[in-house]
Amino acid sequence: MATRLPPPLTIGALFPLGVPDNMLRLQIPLPERYADATLDDLASRIDAAKRTLGERVFILGHHYQRDEVMRWADARGDSFRLSVLAQQHPEADYIVFCGVHFMAESADILTDEHQKVILPDLNAGCSMADMADLDEVEEAWEALAKTTDISKVIPITYMNSSAALKAFVGEHGGAVCTSTNAKAVLEWALSLGDRADDGAGGKQVLFFPDQHLGRNTGHQLGFTEADMRLWNPRLERGGLSEADVKDATFLLWKGHCSVHQRFRPEHVAEFRAQHPDGIVVVHPECAHDVCEVADQVGSTDYIIKAVEAAPPGAVIGVGTEIHLVNRLNDETPDKTVVSLDPLVCPCSTMFRIDAQHLCWVLEGLVEGRVVNQITVDPETAAWARVALDRMLSIT
Repeated sequence: MATRLPPPLTIGALFPLGVPDNMLRLQIPLPERYADATLDDLASRIDAAKRTLGERVFILGHHYQRDEVMRWADARGDSFRLSVLAQQHPEADYIVFCGVHFMAESADILTDEHQKVILPDLNAGCSMADMADLDEVEEAWEALAKTTDISKVIPITYMNSSAALKAFVGEHGGAVCTSTNAKAVLEWALSLGDRADDGAGGKQVLFFPDQHLGRNTGHQLGFTEADMRLWNPRLERGGLSEADVKDATFLLWKGHCSVHQRFRPEHVAEFRAQHPDGIVVVHPECAHDVCEVADQVGSTDYIIKAVEAAPPGAVIGVGTEIHLVNRLNDETPDKTVVSLDPLVCPCSTMFRIDAQHLCWVLEGLVEGRVVNQITVDPETAAWARVALDRMLSIT
């Protein structure tokens, strides 16, 4: 016999002021009629629920999701683009975000009050985003204020961060960036000192949570390792001397993407040995020594376009998440797209959402129950929107 569905569970109900930044997100077990269902049965039920809900639901699919989930997406893309698309669909009462927690937060920040953003599996997160929480960043800011002129430090956070960190950045004069516009945002940050009458701001950047995107972008701007320091939040004053803190142009948070950090120059060398005419394209979350030996470096959207632009018959070695790599290979039959990492390590949280959880939330909506709603408290949302608006005004 099928297990009865549990009563509605929403994050907003449990935490009206938002989920604490450093708290584990726990997904309740699914009833048997979802957990034990076949993919064919789930597909039939998802289709029926989606048809019943019509334009009241808008399903977003991040590029790294499983095919069993992506087939139902009304739109697919990078995290921020999807949040903007959700904003452009006010007719949808429910935004089902097949991605991770920080993406759903961004969608909640941008969408109208009547719209409810739902994350099918609360355990879907980003290990990189979790490497910098609000308490650690505030402690780092206090340490910097005791060491250097804090008025000259501009905080910049990658889109892969919590709403709380986006709000911190907004409140302290900084901006959010994506892997596409990081160069423009960092140029803006470092130009503030030249434009300000009092000379404040724009002499240093505190960049988090991904050290690799910060480092690669710094090199792209013409800076060297001598201009960069790695800030370790687990050590006093980031593990740096006072001179290091004052001399650095880039203070790079010790965070990384567990998938992209796996790619190494040896993988590129092995690919080139097997495919001398092959093309190597990697994401800027990869380490700098990998980006140096790649043919092209760019965001997820850039990688997709690079594959599309490659000539028929091309073999393309890609340094990014395996679900996207496999999808690109399937959707471009005239080319061969392979992962540079022979061991293939998928992101265990980015592709957490499956057909079972998607079916669960959709059938709940049909029955009038909202589960796994993601909400950002008004003050955090307001400051986070400031940081996002700055990014948009820059780019």
